[in-house]
Amino acid sequence: MAALDEGRTPERSVFREAVRALLTTLADRAPGRSVEVRVPPYGVVQCVSGPRHTRGTPPNTVEMDPATWLGLATGRLVWTQAVTEGRVRASGNRADLSPYLPLELE
Repeated sequence: MAALDEGRTPERSVFREAVRALLTTLADRAPGRSVEVRVPPYGVVQCVSGPRHTRGTPPNTVEMDPATWLGLATGRLVWTQAVTEGRVRASGNRADLSPYLPLELE
């Protein structure tokens, strides 16, 4: 995150691992399969309890770029701001991740 805070792009491998680790943390803290969170090209998880989907595009999806995800997950960016600015594309009545963000890291 230091590189992003300084306006630099982190090394691809570091970026990828940070995104994946924080997606895994989200899935652990909000277990379920009703929302699909996509952070292309690095990862996708299903999380949040409720009805799950089994085929095709799920009704509750959240998609964003890696820098936005890292900002939200670490508290450097607020959910409502990211949605308002169009940095997050969220659809479905369960697609609001604000109750789960930022992720408290242990």
